[in-house]
Amino acid sequence: MENVRRYRALASLCRQQAAYRPLQNWELLGQAEHFEHLAEIALKAHFDACNAQREEDATAAAAWEAPVAA
Repeated sequence: MENVRRYRALASLCRQQAAYRPLQNWELLGQAEHFEHLAEIALKAHFDACNAQREEDATAAAAWEAPVAA
């Protein structure tokens, strides 16, 4: 999640700089979009990892609670 915060902070800085540098604003806005894209990828990876762990935990719990056939 730290990477998500960093990418979003960088995107914000790029947008702020674009407001003050009209000759470079397209380049800076493009960089901001790139950092937002990286933030989305990092956020998706984080939630995919959380969901995978949750599924593992549920599978392990179900196996633990399953009756043993004699």
